[in-house]
This record gives sequence, C-alpha cells and structure tokens, in this order.
Amino acid sequence: MAFSNLTSKAVLLYDEWIKDADPRLEGWPLMSSPFPTTFIIGTYIYFVTSLGPRLMENKKPFELRQIMAFYNFSVVALSLYMTYEFLMSGWATGYSFRCDIVDYSRSPTALRMVRTCWLYYFSKFIELLDTIFFVLRKKNNQVTFLHVFHHSIMPWTWWFGVKFAPGGLGTFHALLNCIVHVIMYTYYGICSLGPAYHKYLWWKKYMTTIQLVQFIMITAHIGQIYIMDDCPYQYPIFMFIIWLYGAMFLVLFLHFWYHAYTKGKRLPKVARNGVKKDQ
Repeated sequence: MAFSNLTSKAVLLYDEWIKDADPRLEGWPLMSSPFPTTFIIGTYIYFVTSLGPRLMENKKPFELRQIMAFYNFSVVALSLYMTYEFLMSGWATGYSFRCDIVDYSRSPTALRMVRTCWLYYFSKFIELLDTIFFVLRKKNNQVTFLHVFHHSIMPWTWWFGVKFAPGGLGTFHALLNCIVHVIMYTYYGICSLGPAYHKYLWWKKYMTTIQLVQFIMITAHIGQIYIMDDCPYQYPIFMFIIWLYGAMFLVLFLHFWYHAYTKGKRLPKVARNGVKKDQ
C-alpha cells in the first residue's frame, strides 16, 4: 500500500513537472519522456562495461580502421554543421554572450535553435560509438569511469535541456563543444588513416590545451549569471549544472596536464575527457 501511494505521488509530480516542457517539441523523436534516453544509456553502460568485454574475451580485436575513419570524419562534418546552425540561430545573430534567455516563440530563428539543440542532443548518441569501438578493438583500458560517465551524462542532461530550455545562454557550451569536436575528430580521423599520415599531426601537443580553454570559457561564461543583476533566464538550475560540469572537467584536465606535462616533463598525450585516445 505504501509503495502504491509513493508511486502515485511520483506519477503526479512527474505529470505536474512535465507540464512546463516546451510544447514545440511535442511529437519529436525521443522527447516524449526521459525514459527512452535513460534506457539507451543504461544499455550502453551495460554493454561497454560488462557484456561487450565478455563477448570479446576470447575473440581477436576487430580491425575497424576504415570504419573509424569514416565515422570520425562524419562527426567532423556533423560538428561543422551544428556549429554553423548554433551561430545562425542565435550566437552570431543577436545573442549578447551575457544574459541570453530562451526564445519560446515560433519565429524561424527560434525554431531553428530548437532543431539545432535537438540535433546536438541526438549527436551524443552517435558519439557513444567511441566507447563501442574501444570494446570491439579490445582497448578496455580506455573504457574508464571518466570516459563512460562523460558519454552517459551528456545525452541524459541534454534531454532536459532540450525539453525545457532549447536556446539561450545554456547553449554556449554546446557551440564550443562542436568547435572543439571539429578539431578533435579531425585529429582522430587522420590517426585512423594509418602511420603514413601521422606526419601531419604536428599539432597534437595543442589538443589538451584546446580542451582546457574550452572548459575555462564554459565555466567563465556560465559563471556570469551569479554576478549579473536580475538576469531573467528561465531555468537557473541548468546554469548551475553546466557550471558544475565545466568546473569539474576543468579540474580533471588541469590534473592531467600537471601530471603529463609539468610533473612528467613531457608533452601531454591526446586525451578525451582525461582519457587517452589510442587510434
């Protein structure tokens, strides 16, 4: 009886909470509730941490060089497109880079931002292939908690961002992330072409620096909301989550930089969210 009452209360709270969702996203793929996203992420975590390694235990690693080259350069193209769309739907057409609130109208620019936010959210599912490739190539040392946490938390938190606040200053980190991914996945794509192309990767030593700058900019930009007077951004909780995420990864990357470069007296190896990427 107690469990039934608790369940009923939870359902009522959920129904009340979901009423505040953006009506423009009604009927969009995966946006009806957070449960499909949660199921996909749960399945991903189970596969990359348990099922996948067990299936591969007595098998030879897959040779995926051509597939990975196609995948990496496809992500570059997608990231370029999303960068352009984020710019044209706000960041280069009117946003102030300060207190930019969500435009809930049905103007062409506002709807363009909604589409771009949804595409960015969906792209996080595509990037789950990063970890799946690690498992299929038996690079299980790359499947760290930090790597899996990053790839899991991004689509899950972005479901809420798209559902309730698709636009405004909460999308600045997505714009930056798309720009950084153009650089990162270009590097990974060239790596996957083979040793003959590695001579073109002289800029490898700057990769960690680029990621550090990304998190510094995200943390500084979001931090503005705490010093601005009367910023009417509709969902301040999202700002706190983005700030916390940016600050956390800034600390983790600084820790990596210190041990790989300053303390280790060597140039840092390329890392994705603190995890070395072995192509």
